[in-house]
Amino acid sequence: MRQEDPALKRLTEQLRMAHEDKTALEIRGGGSKAFYGGQPRGELLDMTALTGISSHEPTELVVTVRAGTLLSELEAALAVHGQCLAFEPPRFGELGTVGGMAAAGLAGPARISAGGLRDHLLGATLLNGRGELLSFGGQVMKNVAGYDISRLLAGSMGVLGVICELSLKVLPMPVATSTLEFDFDQAQALAWFNAHRAKPLPLTASSWQQGRLRLRLAGAMAAVSSAARELGGRHVDAAAAAAWWLDLRDQQLDFFDLDAAAIAAGECLWRLSMPAAAPLLALPGDCLLEWGGAKRWLRSSAPAAQIRAAAATEGGHATLFRSADKSAGVFAPLPAPLLRIHRELKLAFDPAGILNPGRLYPDL
Repeated sequence: MRQEDPALKRLTEQLRMAHEDKTALEIRGGGSKAFYGGQPRGELLDMTALTGISSHEPTELVVTVRAGTLLSELEAALAVHGQCLAFEPPRFGELGTVGGMAAAGLAGPARISAGGLRDHLLGATLLNGRGELLSFGGQVMKNVAGYDISRLLAGSMGVLGVICELSLKVLPMPVATSTLEFDFDQAQALAWFNAHRAKPLPLTASSWQQGRLRLRLAGAMAAVSSAARELGGRHVDAAAAAAWWLDLRDQQLDFFDLDAAAIAAGECLWRLSMPAAAPLLALPGDCLLEWGGAKRWLRSSAPAAQIRAAAATEGGHATLFRSADKSAGVFAPLPAPLLRIHRELKLAFDPAGILNPGRLYPDL
């Protein structure tokens, strides 16, 4: 990116002034993920003018895009060339941006097969807390010497810097897809995942909710057809299946809707990250499984300590994803050595502590 770019110049000037005055800044694109993490606060640093696809090399499977670009706009441009962001980042509506996608670091149903954002992030340009423009990584897969700072930004919630531009690996859309359904309870679904985990299946997504296990197969036509015959189950109509996976990805299912009554009852939405082979957790509330059992969504009014302790007992951790009350903390508490590293990184990138204060952890 060029320093003389008008949108970048405006952001740089505002950031430098904020650094001098020690004014907190809320970095915001479309605002679609304002619910996630700690409560946003500070003077608005508006990213919506920093838009556009800087370069796209379809044959090289690489795209470079500015942070304020709508995620839907990027995906539409890639689809013209039969390509996609294989990790299926959730959009949370039409206003989700590329920068917000990277700052949140979330992945959709295909995380089970394609990996997460970090696996597709090749390079990044950002403004640090002093208003200095820094670039890390590049536009090829093997470009890192020393610390891989660009991937460190994934999931950082903007506390390290203002993400201005990203280079991402893209992949071709699958030739064939098929979705199968099975009537299993949660214990049976987890047992199925464990029994089939090591098998060479073209499995790109899985989910379980309310007694129904859904599997998405994708890839070459022959591989998908063969796997479907081997697994059995019910074939789901292609349009209905596509709608289901899209609604799951963007959290448009009723399961994710915490209405006024649920909030009044103290219900929260938790995201539990677990070892895939972890057993059924004895926690009250409604559950939805993804990623072969490695991601477990839980709607529950149980105390935060109980939920976090249950996850930790099985080697996992719990994130308070949606809640009216975040006093229990959003992200799992860090051990002292890790927290020290987080603080030192924050100090190195944002010495005045002005960027998205409290969005990741209260003292960052």
